[in-house]
Amino acid sequence: MTTSDPTPAFLPERADWLRLRTLILLRWMAIFGQLVALTVADRYFAILLPLGLCYMAVGAAVIANLLSIYLFPENKRLTETEALMTLTFDLTQLSFLLYLTGGLTNPFALLILAPVTVSASVLELRSTVFLGLLAVFFVTLIALFNVPLRTEEGALLRVPGLFGFGFWLSLVIGIAFLGLYSRRVATEMHSMSDALLATQMALAREQKLTDLGGVVAAAAHELGTPLATIKLVSAEMIDELADNPDLQDDARLIRDQADRCRDILRSMGKAGKDDLHLRTAPLGAVLREAAEPHLGRGKEVIFTLVAAPRADAAEPNIRRRPELIHGIRNLVQNAVDFARERVWVDAVWTQRNVTLRIIDDGDGFPPQVIGRIGDPFVRSRRAGEEHRQDRPGYEGMGLGLFIAKTLLERTGAELSFANAGDPFLTPEERPERSGAIVEVIWPASAITADRGEPLGENQTIT
Repeated sequence: MTTSDPTPAFLPERADWLRLRTLILLRWMAIFGQLVALTVADRYFAILLPLGLCYMAVGAAVIANLLSIYLFPENKRLTETEALMTLTFDLTQLSFLLYLTGGLTNPFALLILAPVTVSASVLELRSTVFLGLLAVFFVTLIALFNVPLRTEEGALLRVPGLFGFGFWLSLVIGIAFLGLYSRRVATEMHSMSDALLATQMALAREQKLTDLGGVVAAAAHELGTPLATIKLVSAEMIDELADNPDLQDDARLIRDQADRCRDILRSMGKAGKDDLHLRTAPLGAVLREAAEPHLGRGKEVIFTLVAAPRADAAEPNIRRRPELIHGIRNLVQNAVDFARERVWVDAVWTQRNVTLRIIDDGDGFPPQVIGRIGDPFVRSRRAGEEHRQDRPGYEGMGLGLFIAKTLLERTGAELSFANAGDPFLTPEERPERSGAIVEVIWPASAITADRGEPLGENQTIT
């Protein structure tokens, strides 16, 4: 499953996750900390500071907060540009305050990492890179040019040159490391959240289809009696209108259409009852049901069901859960997408386990991603031109195997992914089953059902 853009279309921009109220709260905390630091340095440590300029810098932050509160609603979510401008202001204000208070001699210079960390968590990469480079520029500038700290006696507070260089270097490395770390963690969290949302949407769709079957079955049952009445009355009218051919033809048309409606409802009712009441089914039937949408796509799908030695030879009944069917369907789809000619669906059962293997004769999983298969937004297979021709207009999001893995694990399964063939062999040298292997193992107790298990309570017809 391939993609050129791993971000689903229904998702918001990254900056839309950041509320203005959050930055306002963080800025109030910074303002409080700056005022406390200035007061302590002036009153208790007798450090001579340009308090007028310092309070002006803090006042600028206060004014910015008050304007933000007055001009914008409390629940406003920032755009990319707005968030970048806000963080740039905070970075500039903090850098100016550090310039007035000794530059890197001030231990609070470490706080310059905060805006970069916030940016890496919520903004796009280009915005984070810009803010990171700006932070490095400001750190370098205040390291070279600053208002030195003086005691009440006039002594300069300086640090050794080597220590100052080390502090500067640690800040630069910290900007790069924390920026990359925060962005990586935030990206993984959002990717997982988005993928789980897509999984829930897929499962909800499958469940709605199942519920729709119940509605169809109820409708077919309810309409059966009125249609039978219409047919009976129309048949009597045909006999009574023998002397009026035109009206007799109309009555015959009514009877024929009633028969047609009966046939349609009968087929609909059968499908609905299958969805609503067939809570369990033989393993092979469930596998074929899951694979059915992909059986006519030009690839041969071969089913093999075998009982392990000393296991019950009878095919086990399993529960027809929507997540199980949808998960297997996604695995079969992936195999059919990348198979050359054939896909094998092998099922083996023992007293303890039910094992399903889906194998194709394609090129297999790329070695560089085989350890990440099942993660969201991972392109798990090679996307050659021949595969695009098989599914014109299809552009996946790298979620198919993640959805399958997540849904099947909810049923108690364990999944593993591997390649069957040697990638260094030529196509002529490869064995028939040379592609990807997906193995799914369930504890028998997780999916099997007793053959005498009830179908469930009768459904109320409304």
